[in-house]
Amino acid sequence: MDRFANPPTAPTTRTLTLAAPTVSSVSPASGPATGGTPVAVTGTGFTGATAVRFGTTMTTSFILDSDTHITTTAPAGTGTVQVTVTTPRGTSAQFVTYSYGPVTTPTLTSVIPASGPVTGGTTVTLTGTGLTGATAVRFGATAATSFTVVSNTEVTAVAPAGSGTVQVTVVTPGGTSNAVAYTYSVTPAPTLSSVNPVSGPTTGGTNVTLTGSGLTTATAVRFGTTATSFTVLSDTHISAVAPAGTGTVQVTVTTPGGTTNGIPYSYATTPVVSGVSPSQGSRSGGNTVTLTGTGLAGATAVTFGATPATSFTVVSPTQLTAVAPPGAAGLVDVTVTTPGGTSAHGTGTAYFYVDTPALTSAEPSSGPIAGGTAVTLTGAHLIEATAVHFGTTAASSFTSVSDTQLTAVAPPGNAGSVQVTVTTAGGTSNGVSYTYSAAPVLTALSPAQGPLSGGNTVTLTGTGLARTTAVMFGTVPAAFTVISDSHLTATPPPGPAGPVDVTVTTPGGTSPAVTYTRTPPPTI
Repeated sequence: MDRFANPPTAPTTRTLTLAAPTVSSVSPASGPATGGTPVAVTGTGFTGATAVRFGTTMTTSFILDSDTHITTTAPAGTGTVQVTVTTPRGTSAQFVTYSYGPVTTPTLTSVIPASGPVTGGTTVTLTGTGLTGATAVRFGATAATSFTVVSNTEVTAVAPAGSGTVQVTVVTPGGTSNAVAYTYSVTPAPTLSSVNPVSGPTTGGTNVTLTGSGLTTATAVRFGTTATSFTVLSDTHISAVAPAGTGTVQVTVTTPGGTTNGIPYSYATTPVVSGVSPSQGSRSGGNTVTLTGTGLAGATAVTFGATPATSFTVVSPTQLTAVAPPGAAGLVDVTVTTPGGTSAHGTGTAYFYVDTPALTSAEPSSGPIAGGTAVTLTGAHLIEATAVHFGTTAASSFTSVSDTQLTAVAPPGNAGSVQVTVTTAGGTSNGVSYTYSAAPVLTALSPAQGPLSGGNTVTLTGTGLARTTAVMFGTVPAAFTVISDSHLTATPPPGPAGPVDVTVTTPGGTSPAVTYTRTPPPTI
């Protein structure tokens, strides 16, 4: 074999070509013709950038923040120009533009608040026009501690320390604005210690008492950024009406001495009850009911119809437990009240007060200790039965026939009487008597024999005979009279000569047999 039939090929040389940068956006996308506006350029492949141009004009400097972000300053220019980035791999080609507008001198119309403490630190809102691109905010000759351009019509600034009344101005590439007055007050800054209540509905309108110090000269009360109406009651108390809002906001008071610390106030949504479990109970109340829904935190009341719950506990914003108060038989709606309002009636809010069941009779009223007897219970309010007990033992089974009748199978029991009761959501009924009887026992017959024609009287001796329902001579019933629990008399029926089994039957069962012998008359 030729080892060199397929000689190795020469290695392939590959050249990696890197992509040119791309520009996807600039922010802001416009500025004054004089330039000077800080501009953020976003895109890809900026690493190694050597130039940033606005049209054909190269910026004097730029900062490469990352491979996707450059910060630069717009040069002077006119019209709309393309912004490009150049790297050793090329120049971006996307048509992302920057527009030069006419130079506009900024104007100020207001500063809120218009006063603050001499120590500075007050955040003020400046409103006006042409504020985009602001490069400085001054309180008199002193620069603001910091400032933020919110929009072309709003700037927020932190007042530096100062004294007296100074003129606030804003500087932009378009020039310096007119001045608005700001007064440094030697009045101590106000403080807040509490608001009451601390929450209310999103629709507003809640009367809130603010407690603190230095409140006499209050000029504004705000819930978050929203000013509201208020009444100064004293140097330590203000009554204010909460405006509409959402979430949790800070309540502040502004005086010439400054603005207070914030105290949180929460806007609560109207609670919703979607489930009540159990959904029924006794008219006497007292059972614990679990309510589920939303917005249940901060509950101030739970009512069953028009009656307040005996007590309630908030478990979570979606669950609380309440102890049902007494009520009249029938349906009521359960509602929850919070600072956000009161829940509505509807699906899932119903609770039914159920009448306590009552029993009038049990038929039969006795049976064997082995159980198994079907007993018909008669009374009222039985249809919702959840349990039937013979004494303390649950029935083997039961069936509600109607609101006035049910049948139950007696469980095994001990000889003697027990109380039968029925339990429903309305409670447990009165008891009716049911007697467990042991099976009867026969120990003797006297006489133990008699004529074929019957008709004679036989005394039966034994135990458990008081409730005798039948005396049988074989399969033929005999007339009988109960004398006591241990004696009865019976009249044997006619029958053929020979022995016959005699038994006694009671609700406790049938006795073991004893023998009675019919004898023919003597032969003459």
